[in-house]
Amino acid sequence: MQAPFPIIDSHAHLDYPKIIEQLDEVIKRAGDAGVEKIISISVKLSKSSDLQSIAEEYQNVFFSAGIHPHEASSELDACNSEAIIKAATHPKCVAIGEAGLDYFYDHSPRQAQQDSFRVQIEAARNLNLPIIIHSRDADEDMANIIEEEYLKAPFKAVLHCFSSGEALAMRAIDIGFFISFSGILTYPRSTELREIASKIPSDRILVETDAPFLAPAPFRGKTNEPAYTVYTLKTLSDILSKPLDETAKLTYKNTLRLFSKIGEYK
Repeated sequence: MQAPFPIIDSHAHLDYPKIIEQLDEVIKRAGDAGVEKIISISVKLSKSSDLQSIAEEYQNVFFSAGIHPHEASSELDACNSEAIIKAATHPKCVAIGEAGLDYFYDHSPRQAQQDSFRVQIEAARNLNLPIIIHSRDADEDMANIIEEEYLKAPFKAVLHCFSSGEALAMRAIDIGFFISFSGILTYPRSTELREIASKIPSDRILVETDAPFLAPAPFRGKTNEPAYTVYTLKTLSDILSKPLDETAKLTYKNTLRLFSKIGEYK
């Protein structure tokens, strides 16, 4: 399937196995499907140079710098604001993260996750970059932290690969955040998630793959890649009762509005 208007995969992991091994082909297939730009997302600050190298090799790839909650207790600089800021000063680094809370796996102690998350919010503020937020089974703590931190000083953010409850989505929307949907939106059992998506203001919605994970129908169970962004976009179009080209245009515009550094790159 090809998008009728250029689209952006706002969240992919291009440095992961099964993607990096065939990156030239993955980037080409994305372009053929109408994916004009890709943001490659950091999970370990210690691997930032890998993402930087990919972004320098491919004109249409940008990247983030940050620490996933799984790595909050294992990454040396998980709470080192200076190190995070240093990694994010590259002209193609457009965001901090992904950062946040994951109470489903609890690979890191919850306090360590919260501490690293708050430090990364502060780094995002200092750089005036958006923060990419991962939240799983942590709705109440997540809502409380983002509201507390926003009261200290505003910051920009997106709740990526959204699969949480409606209350968290609306509390995030109330402070100006964006919500990004992945291939999960296309799954038959995602009725509740599609209902939530229908209530998100159209100027706050993004699409992503989270490649190589969570391939949309009809590729579920296979390696996901940026070319498949259009399948999530098609489902979102159906939910919003909008033509595919209109949904493509609005999510493209939303992505550039949030990740404004993309537009500044020459």
